[in-house]
Formats: sequence, structure tokens, C-alpha cells
Amino acid sequence: MFKRADAELYYEVHGEGFPILLFAPGGLRSQLNYWKASPADPKQPAAWMNPMIALADRFTVVGMDQRNAGKSVADVQPDHGWHTFAEDHFALMDHLGFDRFHVMGGCIGASYCFEAIEQHPARVAAAVLQNPIGLWENRDVWDAAIKGYGETVRARDPSIPQETIDAFGRNMFGGDFVFSVSRDFVKACRTPLLLQPGTDKPHPAKTSEEIAALAPNIEIQKDWRGPIYLDDSIKRVRAFLDRHTPKA
Repeated sequence: MFKRADAELYYEVHGEGFPILLFAPGGLRSQLNYWKASPADPKQPAAWMNPMIALADRFTVVGMDQRNAGKSVADVQPDHGWHTFAEDHFALMDHLGFDRFHVMGGCIGASYCFEAIEQHPARVAAAVLQNPIGLWENRDVWDAAIKGYGETVRARDPSIPQETIDAFGRNMFGGDFVFSVSRDFVKACRTPLLLQPGTDKPHPAKTSEEIAALAPNIEIQKDWRGPIYLDDSIKRVRAFLDRHTPKA
């Protein structure tokens, strides 16, 4: 458990080598267990790799529960948003002694990847964007996500005003595209990216198509889901991260 002034963040470290920070699927419930099982039905295996196993033979893989998800708890303020999560991410890697690292995110994690690159581009060597979220005929998905988040944090601390939850929700999902950064940012982003596109309502194909068209330094793996393509996905991600790992 990593303690900050306003949060206690649960994390795990697996393997050794150049570090990778993982941002798990699950929307605002993003937690490392969702690398192992489907967020929609935890009794079912996930369609994606578990990087804490698949990549730990050659990388130091850091998985975490985001604030107020899984075992992590934190304060909520009306000015909190994507930058608040990014501050957690860099503080954790500072705590672990890692200056430069890869990032890999599924679902909301892809937007956390973009926010990390925007905040400190020199510290992020490469990013894997799996199943990115975005705004495309799905505003109801994000309204529901904030409603669920508010119910979770207010059940623990009823003193948190609903107005605070509403403000947090606007900061997170009030915009468009991938929410955390703009199209102009992605168009100018030089960080190497590997995209494993989304295809459903929370992870629109349209959003992945836009990312692919905008980003100047991007590779795309169209077929990546398990069980059929799971081995191919692992091989492609490993090769991509190996290629962009700084040489000692």
C-alpha cells in the first residue's frame, strides 16, 4: 500500500527488468484484478493478456488499483480529474525509484496512458493502448460510470457532497474524443504507440480509428483478443516494448 496525503493506493510488482506501469480495464473501477477476469463478469476470463504474468519474465511490471477502486481509497474533490490520477501514477513510480518506464492501459487505461505522456513525455518510453475508451454515441455509459463511482465513495464517506461527484464527473467525462487529451495532442504525440483497437460501445471503433489516423508514431494490431489471438497479442506487445526499451 502506497500512502499519499489524500490516498492509499494498492499495487503489486512482478518480474524484473525495464519497468512497465499498468492501467487496468474497468472504467472508474480500474483495478489490477481486471487483468485476470472480465470486469463485466468476473467469473469469466478476460479477453486480454495478464501482463503481470505475460511480461514479467523480462520487465518489472507494476499493477495498481486506481484511487477508489479495488483496495485503493482516496479523497474526492471538485477539482480532481485526469491530472489527479496522473499525479498518483508518477508518485508511485517515484516511490519505486523508476524515472523512465513504459505504460500499458486497457479501457480507461488508454486515456491514463495519454495523460501520462502529456504530463511528462520524457518519462514515458512507449505506450500500449488496448481497447481505448472514447465518446461516440455513448454518453450514457459515462453518466452511469460517474453514478456508480459516486455511490461507491459516498457509501464509504456520506459527507462527500453530490456536487463534488458531479464536478469530478464533468472533469473526467465532460469532454469528447478520449476525454483525457485532445485530438491536437495525439496528432503531435511522438511517443511510440501500439494500438489494439476497441469495437464496442464503451470502446468505440470510431475512437480507435481516430487515434490511428492522428498519431504520427503508431503501430496497430487489429486482431488481438483471446482466446484465438491471445498468443499473437502477447508476442506483439513484447516485441514492441523490447524494441522501444532504452538501451543501458
